[in-house]
Amino acid sequence: MMRASLLVVAGLAALLVGGCAKGDFKEKASQGSGNVLRYPLNTVPTTLDPGVVQDGDTIDALQQVYEGLVTWGEDNQPKPLLAESWEILDGGKTYVFTIRKGVKFHNGREVKAEDFKWSWERACASELASETITAYLGDVVGLMDMKEGKADSISGVTVVDDYTLKVEIDKPRPYFLGKLTYLVSAVVAKEALDGKNEIRNVEQMVGTGPFKATSYEPAQMLKLAANEDYHGGRPALDAIERPVITDSATRLNKYRTGELDLCYIQRQDVKGIQEDPKFASQLTFYSRPSIYYVGINVTGKDYAAFKDIRVRQAIAMAIDRERIAKDIFGGINEPAYSIVPPGVLGHREKGAFIPYDPVKAKQLLAEAGYPDGKGLPPVEFRFRDGQRDVSLVAEEIVSQLKTNLNITLNPRITEWKAYLERYNKGQNAIYHMRWAADYLDPQNFLSHMLATGSPENHHGYSNPRFDALCAEADAMLDNDKRLPLYAEAEDIALQDATWIPIYFQRDAELINPRVKGLRDSLFGHLPHTTVRLEK
Repeated sequence: MMRASLLVVAGLAALLVGGCAKGDFKEKASQGSGNVLRYPLNTVPTTLDPGVVQDGDTIDALQQVYEGLVTWGEDNQPKPLLAESWEILDGGKTYVFTIRKGVKFHNGREVKAEDFKWSWERACASELASETITAYLGDVVGLMDMKEGKADSISGVTVVDDYTLKVEIDKPRPYFLGKLTYLVSAVVAKEALDGKNEIRNVEQMVGTGPFKATSYEPAQMLKLAANEDYHGGRPALDAIERPVITDSATRLNKYRTGELDLCYIQRQDVKGIQEDPKFASQLTFYSRPSIYYVGINVTGKDYAAFKDIRVRQAIAMAIDRERIAKDIFGGINEPAYSIVPPGVLGHREKGAFIPYDPVKAKQLLAEAGYPDGKGLPPVEFRFRDGQRDVSLVAEEIVSQLKTNLNITLNPRITEWKAYLERYNKGQNAIYHMRWAADYLDPQNFLSHMLATGSPENHHGYSNPRFDALCAEADAMLDNDKRLPLYAEAEDIALQDATWIPIYFQRDAELINPRVKGLRDSLFGHLPHTTVRLEK
């Protein structure tokens, strides 16, 4: 989860006007202009490259341009995309994909099986330094050897012929097809790239998707045009405009004035919209398989006290998630009493969570040697920019920990890309963040995030029993047997308090009545192949 040159977009009607504050776009689309869908990017794209993208905002833009073997359907199940079919052999360890014939890159060249092998091996290369390749393709035999420089190719990926790709994985993984929906698996045209380096301009953004990238003005505007030769048929839209608007109030104002067709809104704005007769009917809610949590780095390298489980548990007991859900979000979001969200296999309404109990929290902190917070130095509390709801929750957590434990958190709102860089390097001692499902399996929230050495474990958590339970469940195909193992592992993690669940995500979105044909899944809006605009 993200730089570029500017090309002229033929046929795009847009008016160039003065700039907006807070890094917002300078190009102002005309109200209701033509057949162009206009909706904002809430943050500056962190990359233009599917091989390194990590964040949902950027993925939403790039999924219109790049595609992989499989995709999500509206039923939240993996569906054929560039693979027209597949066979699963060897007890679940071998996948043989039949590549769809006649699919063309945006430059007109036909996609072959070899392009997938090259694209995946590019993501393993040291030039790209992908943070996501091992997370989503690490199960493929030989991938880690290439990633670690021990091999010059991925042994488990075989090009059988132009339209057949064989992929071998280390163990049966019931969620493997779900992993392949992630954009790191997407195919790119090697002839358009600068070797294996990161994609940095729109000329290099040559995928197979329903839309082509035509221009990107950094931190201002990304423009996409319909792919006339799309294998699924030309989209109904002529173009998509994605202005970068980092301020939520500006986004809402531009929607109200007709400059945007879609707009995610903050929970604080919901009541006013519900009371507005013009816009109330345009408001839609979507439950997402995502959790907002407080993460604590347990290594102690940045804050020694966090190594002590009593300190972490005291912090968990001092956070009133029900107050946050009720008073800040007005009941729109659901308090989280487990890690695995609703909509994900294995979700439980309540796990062995640590309940709000400020009296016991003070006792625990005193037992750890910090009565009334004495001896605990202030610590930076990191959270991302661009989302007012996140800031409000972070401010509330700062207040609660000061009131209940006399712990001083210094809030540090951080630009999104810089935040991710710190996160990837394990430099956030305590932070407020979201994890959204990439696939609807508990492995994506437990093993993937919390197991020792796992791809997203950037906070140093390690518990041998947790690891053993997850490792056993990860390789099982029988859900009746694997889900109880994940539940036990989840309870261990909840008690160890390195991930403190706060609330599950529910999006509020304004959609102009002229927008028709949106396809949605639990993961969000699907690529806009069927979207049309009515006058």
